[in-house]
Amino acid sequence: MTEPAAAPVIAIDGPGGAGKGTVCRAVARQLGWHLLDSGALYRLVALDAERAGVALDDEAAVAERARRLDVVFQPDGDEGSVRLAGQDVSLAIRSEAAGQGASRVAALPAVRQALVGRQRDFCRPPGLVADGRDMGSVIFPAARLKVFLTASVEERALRRYKQLKEKGIDASLAILSEELGERDRRDTARAVAPLKAAPDARRLDTTDLSIDAAVAQVLRWAAAVYPGTQKK
Repeated sequence: MTEPAAAPVIAIDGPGGAGKGTVCRAVARQLGWHLLDSGALYRLVALDAERAGVALDDEAAVAERARRLDVVFQPDGDEGSVRLAGQDVSLAIRSEAAGQGASRVAALPAVRQALVGRQRDFCRPPGLVADGRDMGSVIFPAARLKVFLTASVEERALRRYKQLKEKGIDASLAILSEELGERDRRDTARAVAPLKAAPDARRLDTTDLSIDAAVAQVLRWAAAVYPGTQKK
């Protein structure tokens, strides 16, 4: 795929809990660009399938629902907002169960194929910040700025634990760490579009880095790679 000159792409990939969503939303807001949360798409597919009574291992049926998803999401606020068929499902798709479901359906080749074109449709002027696990390696391989954002499993689990506790949700740090490790293993081992850094991706480890510092680094790279890119 050739990236349209009028629609630059910043592709940010990495494992769950590394801060990709927060960084991508902040970068999109500051640049005034569109946002693609591919993780939300897979969570939405899993949620939609479960609500329709479709088993997550029924590849053909899940892929068909993926092709017909009615989705709108915006980078507003700290968490962003997501609507499925007009209903706000922002909280529903951020649950641990939804995350596990997303990882399962993302391993289905037919589902991934169903969502490839839809993801690329998000690329339009003035630009796109794409958040996911294969944005730079599969969906937007011609993107001139690719970032692989990561952090240690321990740090990612701790961040998720704090988020859940702040929302009044009971959680176990040990279980969260185990679940993140298992999701990492599943995502990196899957046969289709496994989680990995694109060869030309810039690595950004946020284990000891604040969100503000991570956002600032991405914006510096964007300004250098896409001359004329400025904050709103």
